[in-house]
Amino acid sequence: TPGRRPGGNCRPRMLVSIALALAGPAYAPGARLPLQARGTSAVSMKEIGVGVIGAGRIGLVHLEALSGCPEARPVIISNPTVSKAEAAAKNFNVPHFTGDANEVINHPEVDAVWICSPSQYHADQIKACAAAGKHVFCEKPIATDLPETIEAIDACNAAGVKLMTALQRRFDPNFARVKTAIDKGEVGNTITIKLCSRDPAPPPFEYVKGGGGIFKDMAVHDLDMTRFLMGEEPIEILATGSCQIDPAIKQLEGPEAYDTATIMVKYPGDKIAVIDVCRQSSYGYDQRAEVHGTKGMIVTDNMYPNTARIYKEHFTGNADMPYDFFMNRYKEAYVRETVAFCEALAKDGKVPCTGEDGLMALIMSIAAGKSAMENRWVRFSEIPEAVIATDRTKYTAASNAYGWLAKARKLVGMSPA
Repeated sequence: TPGRRPGGNCRPRMLVSIALALAGPAYAPGARLPLQARGTSAVSMKEIGVGVIGAGRIGLVHLEALSGCPEARPVIISNPTVSKAEAAAKNFNVPHFTGDANEVINHPEVDAVWICSPSQYHADQIKACAAAGKHVFCEKPIATDLPETIEAIDACNAAGVKLMTALQRRFDPNFARVKTAIDKGEVGNTITIKLCSRDPAPPPFEYVKGGGGIFKDMAVHDLDMTRFLMGEEPIEILATGSCQIDPAIKQLEGPEAYDTATIMVKYPGDKIAVIDVCRQSSYGYDQRAEVHGTKGMIVTDNMYPNTARIYKEHFTGNADMPYDFFMNRYKEAYVRETVAFCEALAKDGKVPCTGEDGLMALIMSIAAGKSAMENRWVRFSEIPEAVIATDRTKYTAASNAYGWLAKARKLVGMSPA
């Protein structure tokens, strides 16, 4: 039974009401109708009841963003260590807390669920949300492999609920301005995109082991950003990796043994995106972008906590170092992505970063790893079959059950058959 925080928010829930859809998708048998099909006459949503799964650092970042979103009302938060959920509920004025994620998903006042749990639980929790008719905001990745990812996306589509993948860099004001410049033709037609992504310090060995490697757990954001900025589907990829920072990880397999990588992604018209990633930067968190076009160039500089500069006899430069933590660097982006999804729910609008976007980011990261290991260009159309080859019995069964292979092929520009 979920706990109720003493003195918690007891204000009556402002009922959500939206005009009934005259013609919408078929809903899964027994699933609760999504928000846009449960109202009677109002054309706008007043408030969204939100449940949060996970009271770790990323869960708290999203809870803080939700607390400042006028369309959202946090209702309940869960964490396996209940004391963490209780502390989060107290700090952010959330009326209920629990140790059971299912109590978040099935809470009667929850309309949408923010999934901030460890990656291995995402797919099952997304499917449970879909079965309960709850919209889903999910931290990347949707799942750890392609079949589970597509199965989770299909479950949301069948239930008529919205699914958003949290790829927060799309909502960063700097990257957003670059995208606007491209879309408005301010720099002409895109020729080359260059991205730099460097962390202040490498993660612990325990994090790297089993994390999928540098392409899946780090460069995935940059791979998605190339696709976001290009506005087209990628064709092939060339990646190389090495261990320059932490010798301990050399014993790991595949891309998990890399802490430094360089990636080239080819797009239609022979346009190229180049990515430079490293798990350590001695001067702090480093995130930069450059787009060279036929009429000019747009560049984003690295971010600092402030714009103050010091001028001295032997030094001229920024008064402080760049941000040293991604949650500080992208704090505004987390708020903006939260607001964007809440507005999509409130107005029954298009989700700004879909499950399919998350799926393509996963395919790109798998292809990057394959390229680095095989030292060659890898076409994205190779990936569905390459995944099956790793465990033909398992993935053939999944293909037969969910048709994931046909959908993966379609996404990368192949015939579904």
